[in-house]
Amino acid sequence: MRPFLHRLRRPAPYALAAGLLFVAIPLAARGWLGWSHPLGYLSDLAVGGALWLLALRLRSRPWLTLPLMALWALMTLGSAELIRAMGRMAEPADLAYLLDPQFVARSAGAGGLSLPWLAAALAAALALALALALAAAWRGSGEGLPRRAWLLPVALLAIHAAGQHRLPLDSPEWHHFNLPHKWLAARASAAALALDGGEADGGAVDISPFTALDLGGTPLLARPGSARNVLIVTLEGIPGAYLAASRAAIGGPYREALMPRLSQWAERGMLTTDYVLHHHQTIRGLYSMLCGDYDKLDAGTPKGIELLSNPGRGELCLPAQLRRHGFATHFLQGAGLRFMAKDRVMPRMGFDHTRGLEWFRNPPQLAFSWGMDDKGFFAGALDYIDTLRAGPSPWMLTLLTVGTHQPYAAPADYLARHGDPRKAAVAYLDDAVGHFLDTLDARGVLDDTLVIVTSDESHGLDQARLASAWGFNLLLAPEQAQLPRRKEGVYGHIDLAASVLDYLALPVPAGIAGRSLLRDYGTGREILSHTNGRLRRHDGRGTLTECDAQQHCRRYLSDGFIAATAAFAGTTSGAGARQLSRQAERLNRSLMDSDGTQRFDFADRTRIHLKGAAGSDWEDSLVGAQYLALPAGSRTTLTLRIRALALGKEGARLILKAKEYDRDLPHLTPPLPTLTARQPIDLQIAFDNPVARRAFSFHLLGEGRGTIEITEFSVSSEPLAAPRVAGGRPRIDPGNLLYVGTGLP
Repeated sequence: MRPFLHRLRRPAPYALAAGLLFVAIPLAARGWLGWSHPLGYLSDLAVGGALWLLALRLRSRPWLTLPLMALWALMTLGSAELIRAMGRMAEPADLAYLLDPQFVARSAGAGGLSLPWLAAALAAALALALALALAAAWRGSGEGLPRRAWLLPVALLAIHAAGQHRLPLDSPEWHHFNLPHKWLAARASAAALALDGGEADGGAVDISPFTALDLGGTPLLARPGSARNVLIVTLEGIPGAYLAASRAAIGGPYREALMPRLSQWAERGMLTTDYVLHHHQTIRGLYSMLCGDYDKLDAGTPKGIELLSNPGRGELCLPAQLRRHGFATHFLQGAGLRFMAKDRVMPRMGFDHTRGLEWFRNPPQLAFSWGMDDKGFFAGALDYIDTLRAGPSPWMLTLLTVGTHQPYAAPADYLARHGDPRKAAVAYLDDAVGHFLDTLDARGVLDDTLVIVTSDESHGLDQARLASAWGFNLLLAPEQAQLPRRKEGVYGHIDLAASVLDYLALPVPAGIAGRSLLRDYGTGREILSHTNGRLRRHDGRGTLTECDAQQHCRRYLSDGFIAATAAFAGTTSGAGARQLSRQAERLNRSLMDSDGTQRFDFADRTRIHLKGAAGSDWEDSLVGAQYLALPAGSRTTLTLRIRALALGKEGARLILKAKEYDRDLPHLTPPLPTLTARQPIDLQIAFDNPVARRAFSFHLLGEGRGTIEITEFSVSSEPLAAPRVAGGRPRIDPGNLLYVGTGLP
C-alpha cells in the first residue's frame, strides 16, 4: 500500500477531487435523502471506488475523464430526481434523455430540480476534478497503478452480492443499489436465468388461487344487508398507517396521527387492518376494487384501459352488476376525466353517469392544479347525494378525491402547522372526510346506505414496513351492531366487489374473484401485490415471498401480509423463484388477445371547448391515452380524426406529444396541421418498437378558441410484419400514414 500512496502523492489534489465526485458526494447524498442501508453504502463504495481508480489511471487523458465524470454526475443526479418524482429507478433506455438537450434544459430549468444542492455539489466537484486533470495532463500517463488496488471494489461487489442473497430486504431497491450497479446486477441475473433454463420450466402455471371466488366462509349477518344504496369513498394515496386502529393492530415505528377524525370514524365501523393494495396508480386500484380482478402486476397497460377493447369483461364489474339489478350507478371525481381515460373506462365498468371537475358548481376553497380541493369536493358530493336520494331508484356512487396527489392541496394554515405539503394535505383531507361522514350521519344517509371508505393506492411511508401495499377498508352499514369492530384476516381490493354483492345477497358472476369481507374464514388465502418494484405473495400459511426485479426472492415468516416485522426465512432461486413471476404474467394477460394485437379507442365524440393556451401536458390533455405498454417487436399505429364544430377563421393549433415515463419523445410525433372549419385533421402515425416501451403516453393539447370534436383517437399495436424504414427517416405513405420508422429513442 505504501508504494501506491507514494505514486498518488503528486496528483493528490486531483485524487481528492475525483474521490469527492465518485464516492464522497454519493455517500453523503444517500444519508441525507434517507436511503441509508448497509448494502447501499457498499454499492456506492464499490462502483464509485472502481470509477475513482479508473479516473486515477486516466488522469493524464482528460479527453477520456471528461465524458466519464460528466456521465457519472448526470446519472447520479438524474437517478435521484427520478426516484423522488416517480418512485422508480431509471432503466438503460433512459440514458437517451441525458443526451437530449431539450430534456436536460427543461429538467434543470427554474423549479425543475428538486435537489439543487446535489446538482451544485456534483457540478463543483466535476469542475474541480477536470481542472486538476488538465493541469496534471503533462505529468505523465499515470502508469504503474497497482493491480491489487482493484481487488477492493471487486471484494465489495462480492460482499454486496452475498448480502443480496442472504439478507432480508424491506426497503426499495434504491436503498440497496446505485444506478450502474442495479443495471449490472439485472444483466447478471438475466444471464444466470438464461443459463438455468430461462422460462422454459415446463408444466402448467396454476393461477386459480388468485382467480377463484370464495364465499364459503361463515356470514357475519344472519340475513341480507338492509342498505338500499352503496357509497364507495376512495381517498387518493392514503396508507393504512394513517388510521390509529390500523397502527395499533399492525404495530411498527410509525406513530404520527395525521388523520384523527377518520380514526374516530374507524371506531364506529368495521375496519379491516391487514388490507392489501395490489398496485400503484389510481386507474389500477379502481379496476381491482370495482371489477374483482388483479390489474397488471408490472408496469404494463392498465386493465382498465384494456376494457376499451374488451367490453365483455366490463359487464362483470360491480357497477354493471348493480345496474343490472336496478341501481343507478354514478362516478364522481374532483379532477378532469380525460386523464387515464376515465371518461371512457368508467362507463365500460357500468357507470351510467361519469362526472369530473366540469360537473361542480360550487367553487373550490383553494386553487389546486388537479381540480377540486378536498373540502370543496366533499361539499359538492353532499349536493350530489341529496339529488340521488330524491330519485326513485337505489343508487351506487363511487367518489374519488385528488387533493392528496402530488403537488398536494392544503391551505396556508395547514402548511404552517405541519411544515410539509403532503402531511398538510392529508390533515386537510382528514377534516374534509370527517365533516363529510358527520353530515351523512346527521342527514340519515347511513341508515339506508352501505358506505365503504378506502384508498386507491398508497403513497408510502419510509417508517412503515410494506407501506406501499398497506391499505384500509372501513365499512359502515345499518347493521353495524352485528359486525365486529376489527375484521380479522387478510383482504384486499380484489375482495371489494364480491363483498358488496354478498352484502346485498346478489349473485356474484364468474370472473369476479376474492373473498367477502362479510364472512369469517377458518383458513388463510393466497394474495398478491406489486408495489415499489417488488412482487409479493402471501401463501395463506404463514409465509410471505418477495421478489425484486433481479428475481431475487426472499421468504419471511408472517401470519398476515401487512406486519411490522417478519422473520427472514431464507432465499428462493431457480424454478421456484420463477414460478411467482410466471403466475403474475398469466394474470397480466387475462384481457389481452392471444396473438398480441391490442387496440384502444380513446375518443368519445364529446364536444371539447378549447380554453386558449395549452397548459400542463397531463392535466390539459384532450385524450386519456396514458400508461400504455407497447410490446417489443411490435408496430404501433395512431389514427387521429378531429373536426371543428365552432372555430374562428384562425382555426386551432393542436399539439400531439408522445412520452415514456414522462419523458418527451418528439421524434415519434409530427407537427399537426392547423385545424379549421374547412380542413379537419385526418391522419395516421406509425412507428416500430424494437424494444418494449413502458408507461407510454400520448397527449393531445389544443390552443385556440372554440369547440372541436375528436371523432377518432385509436391506438393499435400488432406484431411487427412490415419492413422497417431504413434509418428511421419519416415519409408520407398513401392514406395519410406518416411512418416514423424504427422509433428508437
